[in-house]
Amino acid sequence: MASGEGPGGGRSYVDNTSDCQEKSEGLSLDSAERMSTTPSLFGYPLSIFFIVVNEFCERFSYYGMRALLILYFTQFIGWDDNLATAIYHTFVALCYLTPILGALIADSWLGKFKTIVSLSIVYTIGQAVTAVSSINDLSDFDHNGVPDNLPLHVALSMIGLALIALGTGGIKPCVSAFGGDQFAEGQEKQRNRFFSIFYLAINAGSLLSTIVTPILRVQECGIHSKQACYPLAFGVPAALMAVALIVFVIGSRMYRKVQPQGNIMGKVVNCIGFAIKNRFRHRSKEFPQREHWLDWAREKYDERLISQIKMVTRVMFLYIPLPMFWALFDQQGSRWTLQATTMNGKIGILEIQPDQMQTVNAILIVIMVPIVDAVVYPLIAKCGFNFTSLKKMTVGMFLASMAFVVAAILQVEIDKTLPVFPKGNEVQIKVFNLGNNNMTVYFPKVMVDLGPMSETQEFQTLNVDELRSINISFPGSPSTPVTPDFEQGHRHSLLAWAPNQYRVVNDGLNQKPEKGQNGIRFINAFGGSLNITVNGKGYEYVTSYNASQYQFFPSGIKNITLSSAEIATDCRNSFESVNLGFGSAFTYVIFRKSDGCPDLKHSEDIPPNTVNMALQIPQYFLMTCGEVVFSVTGLEFSYSQAPSNMKSVLQAGWLLTVAVGNIIVLIVAGAGQFNEQWAEYVLFASLLLVVCIIFAIMARFYTYINPAEIEAQFDQDEKKKKPENLYCTMNPVTQTYL
Repeated sequence: MASGEGPGGGRSYVDNTSDCQEKSEGLSLDSAERMSTTPSLFGYPLSIFFIVVNEFCERFSYYGMRALLILYFTQFIGWDDNLATAIYHTFVALCYLTPILGALIADSWLGKFKTIVSLSIVYTIGQAVTAVSSINDLSDFDHNGVPDNLPLHVALSMIGLALIALGTGGIKPCVSAFGGDQFAEGQEKQRNRFFSIFYLAINAGSLLSTIVTPILRVQECGIHSKQACYPLAFGVPAALMAVALIVFVIGSRMYRKVQPQGNIMGKVVNCIGFAIKNRFRHRSKEFPQREHWLDWAREKYDERLISQIKMVTRVMFLYIPLPMFWALFDQQGSRWTLQATTMNGKIGILEIQPDQMQTVNAILIVIMVPIVDAVVYPLIAKCGFNFTSLKKMTVGMFLASMAFVVAAILQVEIDKTLPVFPKGNEVQIKVFNLGNNNMTVYFPKVMVDLGPMSETQEFQTLNVDELRSINISFPGSPSTPVTPDFEQGHRHSLLAWAPNQYRVVNDGLNQKPEKGQNGIRFINAFGGSLNITVNGKGYEYVTSYNASQYQFFPSGIKNITLSSAEIATDCRNSFESVNLGFGSAFTYVIFRKSDGCPDLKHSEDIPPNTVNMALQIPQYFLMTCGEVVFSVTGLEFSYSQAPSNMKSVLQAGWLLTVAVGNIIVLIVAGAGQFNEQWAEYVLFASLLLVVCIIFAIMARFYTYINPAEIEAQFDQDEKKKKPENLYCTMNPVTQTYL
């Protein structure tokens, strides 16, 4: 589910005005007349169905694109994990900072409808630019499968993401509120149900997109070379955003469009600023103290506004620790996805892509929200426990902390399965007998016999001072000492095919392939010079009795094509690889059969990942439970504690905590530089646990209020001071439409 979104997310923008005059001025007569003639379906304004479809398509677009980002950064652009994580969380932070700008534009200038349309156009352009940035052939001038102008792709993707952040963030505070505006007075029940449907559309779009777009990503496409199909995977969300915009505009004539009524956030900021300045001017002891620091704004602002801002600041104070929760929550799309790339995605008959694991959160949300509301909370109430909103949020933070403890434990188990690579003073050697006779290899502590066209099963690890003790021998020939042409700290292959005929090759692979990719290289024991193509990627001029460099591929079976003047026209030259898993590396030896035609045999250099992705489900379950009792409850708490005309102010504050949380990840990822990933998980879990304790203490001293009762008291006081507003009594029709 969206960070900071929930059933209360939409409601928090409704009823932004409280007095009669503001309401009557806010709705134009044309809109009021349209409300009376707007077609309805099942008792609901027909216009809301356009809004719900728009929200579904927009959320599909956003989450489908976002699910791909971290792997796009690491696999296509080639950034390391830390830089990719930093850029990812910078983007997410921007998406939750721009709602403030969207709210200002809608309230002060364009109104909700024009703001949604304008920024949706920006949003659609951003999605299209991001899709174009992922087209490999855009700069692959030599058609070798590698972009020749990577900065062009980086620049386009950054421009696209900036436009997306402005678009999605700008419309975020407007769409749900605009939907609420479509209901007339007396339709509170339908309006509340609309927000439930709206919430369902958010999660349906999120769930479907995070299933579909990773499937599109693993397809292969391209004009000159076949690559992971990022253009299609990004293009579908771009198309859905265009559909969202078109659908929204189609319903234009049915909408009730409330005119902008001024910026309440501006009033709040100005009032707070005046109170601080006034208090500073009167800091001398000769001026009497006032009960609250905001009371220093009385000289300019009325008691009602000051009282409302007091309610807001009390809640905002509780928001201070909240960003730490979002710092952990939003790592589902970055660190947890990267963790999944080091795991095995084969679950039964299904093959799960690393970026598809994020769907677990959306699925569990749909399941857990009704269970928690209908079963868990009632059971707690029956036990006599006063499970207040702030207590629920505290539990949510604790559960998120435990989710990262589970992630750390899982990371330790993953690390145990990693192959052993040579240290600084060591060398690892694998021997290939490429000849037609038996061969014996003498290592310092072991002797290995190899048959024709065979290899040692494991790498032999030797200290540097032992390298002079390696010998090879063939039947009828004296042993040949191997000249120590080895690089410390690296893996090597010793290729031998006849007495005194050998070659030492640096493998160039000193770690497990990243991001779940699989390495493939070739050894030419066929003769001559070979050109090899594997699913569009080329290995050029692999000379006789030599090895190519590794190239990397996603899971699945790959097509291998050989090309050489040495291969007769009636010989088979197309082969298939083994079914690649996740994180493996293979060497394919190309040899000549008795009929002169080529054939392949493979050996496993690095085994595939063995820890199953399904083991991530417990951490997703804990995080989702934490989200249900933290995010949804937090939105409802903010709504209940906010005055009627300042719910948007608190919503902006809530979204700001999400942005700050992502900034925290940026700081830790940039400054931490942990050698072990599990240590970073433990750090985040510890930080949130400390923040959880602090928040629990703060919540202990919070007193719940009823803003409606306080505002009703102000209304009674105002009636006693002045006659009833005649405008309200003379325009009952306008009031009914509101």
